[in-house]
Amino acid sequence: MTTSAGKRKKTLRSGYTTGACAAAAAKAATLCLLGQGAVERVEIPFPDGSRHCFSLCRIGGPPAQPALATVVKDAGDDPDVTNGAEIGAEVRWLAGGRPERIVVTNGPGVGLVTKPGLPVPVGEAAINPVPRRMIRAAVTEALAGSGREDEGLEVRIFVRDGEILAEKTLNRRLGVIGGLSILGTTGIVRPVSAEAWTDTIEASMRVARALGLTEAILSTGRTSEAMVQGLLRLPEETQVMMGDYLRYALEAARRHGFSRIHLAAMWGKLVKAALAVPQTHVRHGALEVRQAADLLAALGLDQARAAELGAANTAREIYDRLRSMGRDDLIGAVCRRAGEQARRWSGLPVRVYLVTAEAGVVHVAD
Repeated sequence: MTTSAGKRKKTLRSGYTTGACAAAAAKAATLCLLGQGAVERVEIPFPDGSRHCFSLCRIGGPPAQPALATVVKDAGDDPDVTNGAEIGAEVRWLAGGRPERIVVTNGPGVGLVTKPGLPVPVGEAAINPVPRRMIRAAVTEALAGSGREDEGLEVRIFVRDGEILAEKTLNRRLGVIGGLSILGTTGIVRPVSAEAWTDTIEASMRVARALGLTEAILSTGRTSEAMVQGLLRLPEETQVMMGDYLRYALEAARRHGFSRIHLAAMWGKLVKAALAVPQTHVRHGALEVRQAADLLAALGLDQARAAELGAANTAREIYDRLRSMGRDDLIGAVCRRAGEQARRWSGLPVRVYLVTAEAGVVHVAD
Protein backbone atom coordinates (compact mmCIF):
# COMPACT_ATOMS: atom_id res chain seq x y z
CA MET A 1 0.00 0.00 0.00
CA THR A 2 1.42 3.41 -0.95
CA THR A 3 0.55 7.00 -0.21
CA SER A 4 -0.05 9.66 -2.86
CA ALA A 5 3.59 10.68 -2.41
CA GLY A 6 4.66 7.16 -3.38
CA LYS A 7 5.91 6.21 0.07
CA ARG A 8 5.03 2.81 1.43
CA LYS A 9 2.67 2.95 4.38
CA LYS A 10 3.79 0.82 7.32
CA THR A 11 1.59 -2.17 8.09
CA LEU A 12 1.02 -2.37 11.84
CA ARG A 13 2.03 -5.66 13.41
CA SER A 14 -0.46 -7.69 15.47
CA GLY A 15 0.47 -9.29 18.79
CA TYR A 16 -0.87 -11.62 21.45
CA THR A 17 -3.24 -11.04 24.37
CA THR A 18 -2.40 -11.63 28.01
CA GLY A 19 -4.77 -14.60 27.87
CA ALA A 20 -2.86 -16.24 25.02
CA CYS A 21 0.46 -15.72 26.81
CA ALA A 22 -0.97 -17.19 30.01
CA ALA A 23 -2.22 -20.25 28.11
CA ALA A 24 1.19 -20.81 26.51
CA ALA A 25 2.92 -20.51 29.87
CA ALA A 26 0.42 -22.93 31.42
CA LYS A 27 1.05 -25.55 28.73
CA ALA A 28 4.82 -25.26 29.09
CA ALA A 29 4.64 -25.52 32.88
CA THR A 30 2.41 -28.60 32.60
CA LEU A 31 4.86 -30.29 30.23
CA CYS A 32 7.62 -29.51 32.70
CA LEU A 33 5.57 -30.95 35.56
CA LEU A 34 5.20 -34.14 33.51
CA GLY A 35 8.98 -34.40 33.30
CA GLN A 36 9.35 -33.44 29.65
CA GLY A 37 12.26 -31.12 30.35
CA ALA A 38 12.83 -27.44 29.83
CA VAL A 39 11.01 -26.84 26.55
CA GLU A 40 11.94 -23.71 24.63
CA ARG A 41 8.73 -23.23 22.60
CA VAL A 42 5.13 -24.37 22.82
CA GLU A 43 2.23 -24.33 20.38
CA ILE A 44 -1.32 -23.75 21.60
CA PRO A 45 -4.81 -23.69 20.02
CA PHE A 46 -6.69 -20.41 19.59
CA PRO A 47 -10.48 -19.94 19.73
CA ASP A 48 -10.75 -19.73 15.92
CA GLY A 49 -9.03 -23.11 15.47
CA SER A 50 -5.66 -21.68 14.46
CA ARG A 51 -2.44 -22.58 16.27
CA HIS A 52 0.37 -20.27 17.41
CA CYS A 53 3.87 -20.80 18.80
CA PHE A 54 5.36 -19.00 21.79
CA SER A 55 8.95 -18.82 22.99
CA LEU A 56 9.50 -19.34 26.70
CA CYS A 57 11.30 -16.83 28.91
CA ARG A 58 11.76 -18.95 32.05
CA ILE A 59 10.93 -22.56 32.87
CA GLY A 60 11.59 -24.84 35.81
CA GLY A 61 9.99 -27.75 37.59
CA PRO A 62 10.34 -31.20 39.15
CA PRO A 63 11.49 -32.69 41.32
CA ALA A 64 10.04 -29.75 43.25
CA GLN A 65 6.48 -28.54 42.73
CA PRO A 66 5.13 -26.33 41.30
CA ALA A 67 6.43 -26.30 37.75
CA LEU A 68 6.78 -22.79 36.37
CA ALA A 69 6.98 -21.20 32.93
CA THR A 70 6.76 -17.64 31.66
CA VAL A 71 6.24 -15.83 28.35
CA VAL A 72 7.14 -12.23 27.56
CA LYS A 73 4.12 -10.60 25.96
CA ASP A 74 4.53 -9.18 22.48
CA ALA A 75 1.60 -6.84 21.76
CA GLY A 76 2.85 -6.06 18.26
CA ASP A 77 2.48 -2.39 17.41
CA ASP A 78 -0.36 -1.83 19.86
CA PRO A 79 0.41 0.77 22.59
CA ASP A 80 -0.49 -1.68 25.36
CA VAL A 81 0.76 -1.17 28.93
CA THR A 82 1.33 -4.94 29.17
CA ASN A 83 3.61 -5.09 26.13
CA GLY A 84 6.86 -6.68 27.34
CA ALA A 85 5.29 -7.95 30.56
CA GLU A 86 6.40 -11.37 31.83
CA ILE A 87 3.29 -13.51 32.14
CA GLY A 88 3.63 -16.89 33.82
CA ALA A 89 1.94 -19.98 35.21
CA GLU A 90 2.69 -22.21 38.17
CA VAL A 91 1.19 -25.69 37.86
CA ARG A 92 0.83 -28.30 40.61
CA TRP A 93 -1.04 -31.56 41.12
CA LEU A 94 -4.15 -31.43 43.30
CA ALA A 95 -5.10 -34.20 45.71
CA GLY A 96 -8.65 -35.44 46.05
CA GLY A 97 -11.74 -35.03 43.90
CA ARG A 98 -12.74 -31.56 42.69
CA PRO A 99 -15.62 -30.27 40.55
CA GLU A 100 -13.11 -28.89 38.05
CA ARG A 101 -10.18 -31.04 36.97
CA ILE A 102 -8.14 -27.98 35.95
CA VAL A 103 -8.48 -25.16 38.49
CA VAL A 104 -7.38 -21.74 37.20
CA THR A 105 -6.57 -19.12 39.81
CA ASN A 106 -4.54 -15.94 40.27
CA GLY A 107 -1.04 -15.41 41.57
CA PRO A 108 0.95 -12.21 42.15
CA GLY A 109 0.19 -9.42 39.72
CA VAL A 110 -3.21 -10.78 38.65
CA GLY A 111 -6.16 -9.02 40.25
CA LEU A 112 -9.24 -10.11 42.12
CA VAL A 113 -12.75 -9.01 41.08
CA THR A 114 -14.46 -6.97 43.81
CA LYS A 115 -17.38 -5.31 41.98
CA PRO A 116 -20.31 -6.80 40.05
CA GLY A 117 -20.86 -6.27 36.33
CA LEU A 118 -17.69 -7.86 34.95
CA PRO A 119 -17.58 -11.21 33.05
CA VAL A 120 -16.09 -12.85 36.17
CA PRO A 121 -18.07 -13.06 39.47
CA VAL A 122 -17.05 -11.07 42.55
CA GLY A 123 -14.41 -12.87 44.57
CA GLU A 124 -12.80 -14.69 41.65
CA ALA A 125 -9.51 -14.15 39.86
CA ALA A 126 -9.66 -11.48 37.13
CA ILE A 127 -9.11 -14.01 34.36
CA ASN A 128 -11.83 -13.61 31.74
CA PRO A 129 -13.84 -16.54 30.33
CA VAL A 130 -12.05 -16.91 26.97
CA PRO A 131 -8.56 -16.89 28.54
CA ARG A 132 -9.76 -19.49 31.06
CA ARG A 133 -10.91 -21.72 28.21
CA MET A 134 -7.64 -21.18 26.35
CA ILE A 135 -5.64 -22.09 29.46
CA ARG A 136 -7.65 -25.28 30.03
CA ALA A 137 -7.39 -26.28 26.37
CA ALA A 138 -3.62 -25.76 26.37
CA VAL A 139 -3.15 -27.72 29.59
CA THR A 140 -5.39 -30.52 28.30
CA GLU A 141 -3.16 -30.81 25.24
CA ALA A 142 -0.09 -31.07 27.46
CA LEU A 143 -1.70 -33.85 29.50
CA ALA A 144 -2.80 -35.88 26.47
CA GLY A 145 -1.14 -39.30 26.40
CA SER A 146 0.53 -38.83 29.77
CA GLY A 147 -1.67 -41.31 31.62
CA ARG A 148 -2.56 -38.55 34.10
CA GLU A 149 -5.36 -36.93 32.15
CA ASP A 150 -7.90 -37.48 34.93
CA GLU A 151 -5.81 -36.03 37.75
CA GLY A 152 -6.49 -32.59 39.16
CA LEU A 153 -4.25 -29.62 38.43
CA GLU A 154 -4.04 -26.10 39.80
CA VAL A 155 -2.87 -23.47 37.31
CA ARG A 156 -1.89 -20.23 39.01
CA ILE A 157 -1.41 -17.32 36.59
CA PHE A 158 0.89 -14.46 37.56
CA VAL A 159 2.31 -11.28 35.99
CA ARG A 160 5.65 -9.91 37.05
CA ASP A 161 5.16 -6.33 38.34
CA GLY A 162 1.46 -6.66 37.50
CA GLU A 163 0.47 -4.55 40.50
CA ILE A 164 2.56 -1.66 39.16
CA LEU A 165 1.28 -2.04 35.61
CA ALA A 166 -2.32 -2.10 36.86
CA GLU A 167 -1.91 1.43 38.19
CA LYS A 168 -1.78 2.60 34.56
CA THR A 169 -5.16 1.03 33.78
CA LEU A 170 -8.79 1.55 34.86
CA ASN A 171 -8.78 -1.74 36.80
CA ARG A 172 -9.24 -0.25 40.26
CA ARG A 173 -12.26 1.74 39.12
CA LEU A 174 -13.77 -1.39 37.60
CA GLY A 175 -13.22 -3.29 40.82
CA VAL A 176 -10.16 -5.33 39.87
CA ILE A 177 -7.82 -5.05 42.84
CA GLY A 178 -4.26 -6.28 43.26
CA GLY A 179 -3.10 -6.51 39.68
CA LEU A 180 -4.01 -6.84 36.03
CA SER A 181 -6.87 -8.61 34.31
CA ILE A 182 -6.05 -11.53 32.01
CA LEU A 183 -7.98 -10.58 28.88
CA GLY A 184 -8.68 -11.46 25.26
CA THR A 185 -11.49 -12.83 23.15
CA THR A 186 -9.47 -14.06 20.16
CA GLY A 187 -5.92 -14.40 21.48
CA ILE A 188 -4.76 -11.74 19.01
CA VAL A 189 -4.14 -8.04 19.72
CA ARG A 190 -5.02 -5.91 16.70
CA PRO A 191 -2.90 -2.75 16.82
CA VAL A 192 -4.74 0.46 17.68
CA SER A 193 -8.07 -1.32 17.31
CA ALA A 194 -11.44 -0.10 18.48
CA GLU A 195 -12.07 -3.31 20.42
CA ALA A 196 -9.97 -2.36 23.45
CA TRP A 197 -11.78 0.97 23.78
CA THR A 198 -15.28 -0.37 23.24
CA ASP A 199 -14.66 -3.27 25.62
CA THR A 200 -13.58 -0.80 28.31
CA ILE A 201 -16.64 1.38 27.70
CA GLU A 202 -18.91 -1.66 27.99
CA ALA A 203 -17.19 -2.94 31.14
CA SER A 204 -17.34 0.48 32.82
CA MET A 205 -21.04 0.82 32.10
CA ARG A 206 -21.85 -2.72 33.26
CA VAL A 207 -20.10 -2.10 36.57
CA ALA A 208 -21.88 1.24 37.08
CA ARG A 209 -25.30 -0.23 36.37
CA ALA A 210 -24.64 -3.32 38.51
CA LEU A 211 -24.01 -0.90 41.39
CA GLY A 212 -27.35 0.81 40.71
CA LEU A 213 -25.93 4.02 39.24
CA THR A 214 -28.09 5.87 36.71
CA GLU A 215 -25.78 8.73 35.62
CA ALA A 216 -22.54 8.48 33.66
CA ILE A 217 -19.70 10.92 33.06
CA LEU A 218 -18.47 10.33 29.50
CA SER A 219 -15.08 11.91 28.98
CA THR A 220 -12.64 12.10 26.12
CA GLY A 221 -9.55 12.13 28.35
CA ARG A 222 -8.23 12.07 31.90
CA THR A 223 -8.04 15.85 32.25
CA SER A 224 -11.67 16.36 31.23
CA GLU A 225 -12.77 13.51 33.46
CA ALA A 226 -10.90 14.80 36.52
CA MET A 227 -12.18 18.35 36.12
CA VAL A 228 -15.83 17.33 35.84
CA GLN A 229 -15.62 14.72 38.58
CA GLY A 230 -14.10 17.37 40.82
CA LEU A 231 -17.16 19.51 40.15
CA LEU A 232 -19.85 16.83 40.45
CA ARG A 233 -18.38 14.52 43.12
CA LEU A 234 -20.36 11.54 41.82
CA PRO A 235 -19.38 7.95 42.70
CA GLU A 236 -16.16 6.89 41.02
CA GLU A 237 -17.93 4.23 38.95
CA THR A 238 -19.98 6.85 37.09
CA GLN A 239 -16.81 7.79 35.17
CA VAL A 240 -16.58 6.20 31.72
CA MET A 241 -13.47 6.93 29.68
CA MET A 242 -14.77 6.93 26.09
CA GLY A 243 -11.73 8.40 24.32
CA ASP A 244 -12.74 9.26 20.77
CA TYR A 245 -15.68 6.82 20.63
CA LEU A 246 -18.34 9.48 21.12
CA ARG A 247 -21.32 8.04 19.30
CA TYR A 248 -20.58 4.49 20.44
CA ALA A 249 -20.46 5.57 24.09
CA LEU A 250 -23.65 7.60 23.85
CA GLU A 251 -25.56 4.75 22.24
CA ALA A 252 -24.11 2.32 24.77
CA ALA A 253 -25.35 4.53 27.62
CA ARG A 254 -28.89 4.20 26.31
CA ARG A 255 -28.48 0.45 25.82
CA HIS A 256 -27.26 0.00 29.40
CA GLY A 257 -30.22 1.93 30.80
CA PHE A 258 -28.64 5.13 32.10
CA SER A 259 -31.00 8.05 32.67
CA ARG A 260 -28.58 10.99 32.35
CA ILE A 261 -25.24 11.75 30.71
CA HIS A 262 -22.53 14.26 31.66
CA LEU A 263 -20.34 14.84 28.59
CA ALA A 264 -16.85 16.18 29.38
CA ALA A 265 -14.52 17.28 26.59
CA MET A 266 -12.16 19.95 25.37
CA TRP A 267 -12.99 22.41 22.61
CA GLY A 268 -11.81 20.47 19.56
CA LYS A 269 -13.79 17.37 20.52
CA LEU A 270 -16.93 19.39 21.26
CA VAL A 271 -16.70 21.13 17.89
CA LYS A 272 -16.59 17.69 16.26
CA ALA A 273 -19.61 16.62 18.30
CA ALA A 274 -21.44 19.76 17.18
CA LEU A 275 -20.57 18.82 13.57
CA ALA A 276 -22.03 15.31 14.17
CA VAL A 277 -18.66 13.55 13.76
CA PRO A 278 -19.25 10.17 15.46
CA GLN A 279 -15.60 9.20 16.03
CA THR A 280 -13.56 12.18 17.09
CA HIS A 281 -10.02 10.92 16.48
CA VAL A 282 -8.09 12.84 13.86
CA ARG A 283 -8.06 9.72 11.66
CA HIS A 284 -11.85 9.62 11.54
CA GLY A 285 -13.74 12.63 10.19
CA ALA A 286 -10.79 14.94 10.73
CA LEU A 287 -11.96 18.39 11.79
CA GLU A 288 -11.38 20.92 9.07
CA VAL A 289 -10.96 24.38 10.53
CA ARG A 290 -13.08 25.65 7.66
CA GLN A 291 -15.96 23.45 8.85
CA ALA A 292 -15.64 24.92 12.33
CA ALA A 293 -15.74 28.43 10.88
CA ASP A 294 -18.81 27.57 8.81
CA LEU A 295 -20.48 26.21 11.96
CA LEU A 296 -19.80 29.47 13.77
CA ALA A 297 -21.26 31.43 10.84
CA ALA A 298 -24.39 29.28 11.06
CA LEU A 299 -24.55 30.04 14.78
CA GLY A 300 -24.44 33.81 14.24
CA LEU A 301 -20.86 34.91 13.52
CA ASP A 302 -20.65 37.42 10.67
CA GLN A 303 -19.19 36.09 7.44
CA ALA A 304 -16.10 38.30 7.49
CA ARG A 305 -15.06 37.12 10.95
CA ALA A 306 -15.90 33.52 10.02
CA ALA A 307 -13.61 33.80 7.00
CA GLU A 308 -10.82 35.08 9.23
CA LEU A 309 -11.26 32.16 11.62
CA GLY A 310 -11.30 29.77 8.68
CA ALA A 311 -7.63 30.61 8.21
CA ALA A 312 -6.70 29.52 11.75
CA ASN A 313 -4.24 26.66 12.24
CA THR A 314 -6.20 24.69 14.85
CA ALA A 315 -9.55 24.47 16.56
CA ARG A 316 -7.89 25.68 19.76
CA GLU A 317 -6.75 28.83 17.97
CA ILE A 318 -10.38 29.45 16.99
CA TYR A 319 -11.38 29.10 20.65
CA ASP A 320 -8.71 31.52 21.82
CA ARG A 321 -9.69 34.06 19.19
CA LEU A 322 -13.37 33.79 20.13
CA ARG A 323 -12.41 34.47 23.75
CA SER A 324 -10.33 37.51 22.75
CA MET A 325 -13.31 38.79 20.69
CA GLY A 326 -15.57 38.47 23.75
CA ARG A 327 -17.76 35.93 21.92
CA ASP A 328 -18.47 33.58 24.79
CA ASP A 329 -21.99 33.43 23.38
CA LEU A 330 -20.71 31.53 20.36
CA ILE A 331 -18.65 29.19 22.54
CA GLY A 332 -21.84 28.45 24.46
CA ALA A 333 -23.74 27.93 21.22
CA VAL A 334 -21.22 25.32 20.08
CA CYS A 335 -21.55 23.52 23.41
CA ARG A 336 -25.34 23.53 23.11
CA ARG A 337 -25.15 22.22 19.53
CA ALA A 338 -22.85 19.42 20.73
CA GLY A 339 -25.38 18.60 23.45
CA GLU A 340 -28.22 18.48 20.93
CA GLN A 341 -26.30 16.00 18.80
CA ALA A 342 -25.40 13.92 21.85
CA ARG A 343 -29.07 13.77 22.80
CA ARG A 344 -29.98 12.61 19.29
CA TRP A 345 -27.46 9.77 19.48
CA SER A 346 -28.26 8.74 23.05
CA GLY A 347 -31.93 9.58 23.45
CA LEU A 348 -31.03 10.78 26.96
CA PRO A 349 -30.68 14.11 28.78
CA VAL A 350 -27.10 15.34 28.26
CA ARG A 351 -25.23 18.10 30.06
CA VAL A 352 -22.07 19.30 28.29
CA TYR A 353 -18.94 20.48 30.10
CA LEU A 354 -16.29 22.37 28.15
CA VAL A 355 -12.90 21.87 29.80
CA THR A 356 -9.52 23.49 29.29
CA ALA A 357 -6.28 22.25 30.85
CA GLU A 358 -5.57 25.73 32.20
CA ALA A 359 -8.92 26.72 33.71
CA GLY A 360 -10.86 23.49 34.23
CA VAL A 361 -14.59 23.58 33.46
CA VAL A 362 -15.20 26.85 31.61
CA HIS A 363 -18.71 26.31 30.27
CA VAL A 364 -21.70 24.11 31.09
CA ALA A 365 -24.62 23.64 28.71
CA ASP A 366 -27.86 21.68 28.92
